[in-house]
Amino acid sequence: MKNLIAELLVRLAEKEEESKELVAQVEALEIVVTALVRKLDNAQFQQITRSITTALDTATEATPTINSEDSSLLENYIQRLLHYPRQ
Repeated sequence: MKNLIAELLVRLAEKEEESKELVAQVEALEIVVTALVRKLDNAQFQQITRSITTALDTATEATPTINSEDSSLLENYIQRLLHYPRQ
């Protein structure tokens, strides 16, 4: 029983480390995207926003099995990146 608990604790620690790495990757991408978005002029920004919206719509139509909650969450994060970037 002790071995099982020890193994579970090791796996939990590994998962936590993987989670930290993913969070760091996401935060790094958010910083890079924010820097890029801030350099765009208004016309470029609008064009990219339309392209993203079109891509999301196409993906949603092509994959009707996607959970609407997941899709909504993704859209919210995209809007946050585009319109309310990190200061």
